[in-house]
Amino acid sequence: MKAKVGVLISGRGSNMAALLYAARHPSCPYEIVLVAANDPEAPGLALAAAEGVATFGQSHKGMKRAAFDAVIDAELRRAGAEYVALAGYMRLLSPEFVAGWEGRMLNIHPSLLPKYKGLDTHQKALDAGDSHAGCSVHIVTAELDDGPVLGQTEVAILPGDTADSLAARILIAEHQLYSRTLADFVTRERQPEWLLNKVRERALALPQVDEVTSHGMPCFGIEKGKKFAYFTQDRHGGGVIAILVKTTAPEEQAMLIESDPARYYRPAYFGDGWVGIRIDLGDTDWDQIGERLHRSWREVAPRKLTALLNAADEF
Repeated sequence: MKAKVGVLISGRGSNMAALLYAARHPSCPYEIVLVAANDPEAPGLALAAAEGVATFGQSHKGMKRAAFDAVIDAELRRAGAEYVALAGYMRLLSPEFVAGWEGRMLNIHPSLLPKYKGLDTHQKALDAGDSHAGCSVHIVTAELDDGPVLGQTEVAILPGDTADSLAARILIAEHQLYSRTLADFVTRERQPEWLLNKVRERALALPQVDEVTSHGMPCFGIEKGKKFAYFTQDRHGGGVIAILVKTTAPEEQAMLIESDPARYYRPAYFGDGWVGIRIDLGDTDWDQIGERLHRSWREVAPRKLTALLNAADEF
């Protein structure tokens, strides 16, 4: 199933068009479900409509920022958007809007971040005497142009370049970079290394835990002690990526599998004391995974260690 993306524009929407046409390729993992603008006359809206994409345009004038953003948010959610791509959207976003799309909103910026945040990036690069300028795709956070950078393309600055000539060349790079980065981003929740890092982050946060390789799998256990979690990737074919954690009893294993057989399963060769949890379905509740890891850790941790943890919890 393709990820559903809403694109926000303010003008001609050339980056939006690049995303839209990239999405036409059968292998592209996303589709554009809405193009919205803060100017109902934005030329990009007419292009999107002509290409059969749903559009929404409304002027922000006379509205408070949070109120206008709430309107845009409602349209995105009505269209079923799972991600947001800012493509020349010339509006500062309210904290409420950014928080509502935390970790699921990207922006493309015409500089090699962290250099030259804000406007006039091309002139700033020329004035600084840089040999290269470029563009960056980053995750949107509350701080302007400050989120984690996902991808960059360098563009050489030529003798005699003006801000306009440099901008035209960087725009070509933007069109190439944005679609590739967005495609990688919307599929990251099914990529083994990204998933392993998510598991690793939670497992290694537990007391006295180390990571080793066992039976060809990354696994986590008490230092020089028992294992409480395994990361398995395509272990027995079928392409499944999952974690194996301990359960408190065979009844708990059976209950979990019965509650969601597409997600939970009985891992081969591990017996009734373990359950497999698929983490490659694209909708993993990572707080729940953290809790499962914690409970599994408690099953193998020495009593002295759990007693200390229990005492700390009381305070």
